[in-house]
Amino acid sequence: MHGLEFDVAHLLAGSLVLASFMMLYQDRLSALLNVYAAHAIVLALSVTWQAFVQHAPHLYVTASIALVFKAIVIPVALHRIIVRLGIHREIETTFGVGLTMIGGIGLVALSMVVMLRVTPTADALAREDLAFALSVVLLGLLIMVTRRNAVSQVVGFMSLENGLVLAATGAKGMPLVVEISVAFSVLIAFIVIGIFLFRIRERFDSVDVQALDRFRGERR
Repeated sequence: MHGLEFDVAHLLAGSLVLASFMMLYQDRLSALLNVYAAHAIVLALSVTWQAFVQHAPHLYVTASIALVFKAIVIPVALHRIIVRLGIHREIETTFGVGLTMIGGIGLVALSMVVMLRVTPTADALAREDLAFALSVVLLGLLIMVTRRNAVSQVVGFMSLENGLVLAATGAKGMPLVVEISVAFSVLIAFIVIGIFLFRIRERFDSVDVQALDRFRGERR
């Protein structure tokens, strides 16, 4: 792979990690959804570039799915959900933003050390893409753990899945049928989650998971 091709791929994968940090930093739901849309756009660009440098036309389908569903359909639908639920407010976190960001930096460092050590004989681009992908996955998990709002936890789950897509494309892609089935599985899961969010809001008048835990404790 030529230097320019490697540098662009490296830049796009690194930008995905940066977008994950931006999601960690957000304290409002609407801003979090906007950053997630940017996260998905960067993923689509990264997959498109991988399709070009690997001469893998089927990856263009993956990039299109990421752009249409993850960058447009899902964020727009989530925006409408939070409007319907009336939860335009700050996101309550388990830890402070500063502590969460420090934890995220630690996870990225761990991802780099682990992945670069366990793949010493792999292609240089694949190694670094896998390291970046693991970082995105762990940051997505961190978003899910540190956010108390169910909608923000859904966003963390979807950003985690973006990391898995980056890993698959960086490791010379995966069969097209698998990519399409994964994308539609995520879409179906999103629809089910949206229905449950409405039911939770209707029943408990809140989507704060800590409030739901308190309610469960009162019922015992």
